[in-house]
Amino acid sequence: MKRQNVRTLSLVVCTFTYLLVGAAVFDALESETERKRWNHLLELKAALVRKYSISEDDYRMMEVAIIENKPHKAGPQWKFAGAFYFSTVVLAMIGYGHSTPVTIGGKAFCMAYAMVGIPLGLIMFQSIGERLNKFASVVIRRAKQYLKCKKEEATEMNLMFATGMLSSVIITTGAAVFSKYEGWSYFDSFYYCFVTLTTIGFGDYVALQNDQALMTMPGYVALSLVFILFGLAVVAASINLLVLRFMTMNAEEVRREDNELQGVSQHVITVDGEAVTSVNGKLLAGHTIGRDAGDDVDQVSVCSCTCVGPVQYDYNRDIRPAERAAANAAAAAAVVYNSPPTEQPLLSLKRVSI
Repeated sequence: MKRQNVRTLSLVVCTFTYLLVGAAVFDALESETERKRWNHLLELKAALVRKYSISEDDYRMMEVAIIENKPHKAGPQWKFAGAFYFSTVVLAMIGYGHSTPVTIGGKAFCMAYAMVGIPLGLIMFQSIGERLNKFASVVIRRAKQYLKCKKEEATEMNLMFATGMLSSVIITTGAAVFSKYEGWSYFDSFYYCFVTLTTIGFGDYVALQNDQALMTMPGYVALSLVFILFGLAVVAASINLLVLRFMTMNAEEVRREDNELQGVSQHVITVDGEAVTSVNGKLLAGHTIGRDAGDDVDQVSVCSCTCVGPVQYDYNRDIRPAERAAANAAAAAAVVYNSPPTEQPLLSLKRVSI
């Protein structure tokens, strides 16, 4: 089995193992809290029904009204500011789920818009990421020149470190800003920034959803959009470097396999009862089988000694057409001897570098 196939199979196994580990950890961390919250909600529901004498149907209607009203706390979601924010979320494939189209026309246009916009957005983010990597390489090279380093060129590790540091700065700074404007804890804000820039987009934390922010805080809206777009561009720069590194490793692996195959590639052809071994395009003489000792033939041998018995064959008669070209090429580079035929096994040979 090729190493690439083994590596692919190993990646699949590792990924599923990682999924199983993640499921076990999340189960241990979250299941008990989920059960407690569910029991608390059931107790709260029973208390409300008893206190206000609400029927089950009335309670369901009130529940639906509360859930449906939640997105409107940020103001109109489909005015231009809210629609622009929604379009950005679609283009970036974040998918918070804070607002969704409800009309048939809106759903149809959303699908068509995403089919064109998502590839366009990916190309844009990739292009910006490449420019950021180019800028970072120039800065790193200038810094190395200033510090008089021996190697002035920016390496992949230098660029990955630079983009990693820039991503960390963006996330930590964004967490501080969202913590101030949204009233979240710093950890929750950091969690929101990470989920957003990795395009996971759970939707449990969404900015611009309180106090009519979409209508009354245009500066904060602009800051949120810049954070999403610029942050995703930096993440794209990091992904470009990772993809480049993976492609480099893959190319090195393929080259290594080719070299190994060339190093061990050899085949044996039978020429009029002769076993002639071809190693990297050179012929090594084998033992003679069933030839008359009096035949006047040539010996073709790529070796450093003269004690090897002859390889007896006639080019035009004994070698099959498919093998003739390889034999001729090897024979042209070989040392030709004229000696009486003998019948002896193949000795230890030392190839001559030609």
